[in-house]
Amino acid sequence: MSGLNQRSLLLTQGDPAGIGPELSLRAWLQRKEHSLPPFAVLSDPKFLERVAQGYGWKVPVKVVAIEEIGTVFPDALPVIPLGVTVSAQPGQPNAAHAPSVIESIETAVRLVRAGAASAVVTNPIAKHVLYEAGFRHPGHTEFLAALASEADGHAYHPVMMLWSEQLAVVPVTVHIPLSKVPAALTEELIVLTGRIVAREMRERFGIANPRLAVAGLNPHAGENGAMGTEDGAVIAPAIETLRREGIAVAGPLPADTMFHARARSLYDAALAMYHDQALIPIKTLAFDEAVNVTLGLPFVRTSPDHGTAFDIAGKGIARPDSLMAALKLAARLGRS
Repeated sequence: MSGLNQRSLLLTQGDPAGIGPELSLRAWLQRKEHSLPPFAVLSDPKFLERVAQGYGWKVPVKVVAIEEIGTVFPDALPVIPLGVTVSAQPGQPNAAHAPSVIESIETAVRLVRAGAASAVVTNPIAKHVLYEAGFRHPGHTEFLAALASEADGHAYHPVMMLWSEQLAVVPVTVHIPLSKVPAALTEELIVLTGRIVAREMRERFGIANPRLAVAGLNPHAGENGAMGTEDGAVIAPAIETLRREGIAVAGPLPADTMFHARARSLYDAALAMYHDQALIPIKTLAFDEAVNVTLGLPFVRTSPDHGTAFDIAGKGIARPDSLMAALKLAARLGRS
């Protein structure tokens, strides 16, 4: 297998009624301007041709074998065809699209795990659409972890990192109601998350001694128990465990003073206790460029830090910035 091909990326289709197809085409059109790494889209080539024609874009689409991605990419959008046809209409999600969404993800993971490409980059999916078709996984990330586990029998704990040049942040608890966060936030979960983040910052991001900052759960990190006991009873012991393991970690810190420029210079990644505590600062700092990176899996996976945007699909106004950032970061991490 050529070194050129091993540096190629596989981009999943995502929900075909969302902005994923548009972003894939836009990214290829801007490949030279942004020095994008070679990638192939796993989709129905005829569908992508129709989308490009609808926008009046000159995007030659070429069906390729995986070893041809790097050679074809400069002159045409490489596409690895699926076993199903796609006939989605922009902004009209439909459970009938689920087979193509799932096949695209499964094929990308299988090929990357086989060493045929360096990383998986995923276009956005809509979980509620997949649920209508019988999808049994809580979400995209959990599906990827299940595919990895099925392949080698190892139970993986995926960790979601939102990364940008300005900030890398990890929510310890993710898509759960705020009322359920205190019960879900255990010492064991914080320790496991911290270990995975520190390991992957070393192994994939190339930071020899990563520095972690851990946010408190409550205002003022609990104010010595006056505003909640979780910071002292749960978060602080987890931090001590990580320190004993040789990980450089600070906290629990008041979240309201963790994200200004001077504070960010003191750590490489921040661990937040719940979804919005993590995502509000990074979306404020890097709304168009942030990348969703899944840590803890035996392969590299990145994705844009946004959803399917059915409301603007088909209007030709979706920005490919986050997808292009995801492609560049995937290439960087894949080299590790």
